[in-house]
Amino acid sequence: MATKQSKKADQNELLENPEVIAERIGKGEAFLKENSKILAGVIAAAVILIGGILFFQINTQNQNEKAQAEMFQAVYFFEQDSVDFALNGDGINKGLISIVEDYPRTDAANLANFYIGSIYLSQKKFQEALTHLEDFSSDDYLVQSKAYSLIGDANLELGNIDAAISQYTKAARTNENKFMSPKYLAKLAVAQEEAGKIEDAIKTYTEIEEKYYESFEYAAARKHKARLEGLAAK
Repeated sequence: MATKQSKKADQNELLENPEVIAERIGKGEAFLKENSKILAGVIAAAVILIGGILFFQINTQNQNEKAQAEMFQAVYFFEQDSVDFALNGDGINKGLISIVEDYPRTDAANLANFYIGSIYLSQKKFQEALTHLEDFSSDDYLVQSKAYSLIGDANLELGNIDAAISQYTKAARTNENKFMSPKYLAKLAVAQEEAGKIEDAIKTYTEIEEKYYESFEYAAARKHKARLEGLAAK
C-alpha cells in the first residue's frame, strides 16, 4: 500500500515539477527534429494512401452509375430475347460485353457477367458461360443460388460431373425454400446418377419427396427414386 502511495506521489511530483516537464518536452522536440524527415514521409504516405482510397471509391461509384445507365438498354434487349443486341449493342447503345470490358470492378459489370453467362449457356457456349458466371457474385441469396445452378449446368454439359454436383449442392443449400430448392435438388440427383452415385441420388430424391411434396418436382422424384431403387437392388 505504501509502495503504491509512494509511486503516486512521485508521479504527481513529476507532473507538477516545471523542470521535469520542460526536460520531457525538450526530449520530444529533439526526437521530432532528429526524425522529422521520417515522420514527414510517414505522414505523406498516409495522406497519399487515404487520398488514393477515396479517389478509387469515388471513381468506382461514378463509373458504376455511368455503367448502369448505359446498361439499361442492353438489359431491355435481354428481356426481349434480342440476345445479339444484348451482348454486342445496337450500334448506338453498349452491349453487355462492352459494359464488362469498359467498367470492370463495378456492380454493373458484375451483373452483366450473369446476363452474359445466361445467354452463352442458352447458346450452348458452355465454356464461355462458365467463365462469366464464375465472375459473378451476389448478396441476394435467390440470385446467387440461381448462378450456382447455371454454373452446375455448364459443368454438366462440359462433362465436369463432380463440379456440377458441387454447384447444384450449393444452389440447393443456399436459402432453402419450397420454390427453387426442389428444382436444384432434382438437377443434383441427375448429376449424381450421371456420376454413378446411385445411393446419393436416391437420398436426394427422398429429400424432395419428404420436404417438398407440394412441388412440381415431387411426382418425378418419386418415379426416379423407385427406378433407382430397382437398379440398386439388382
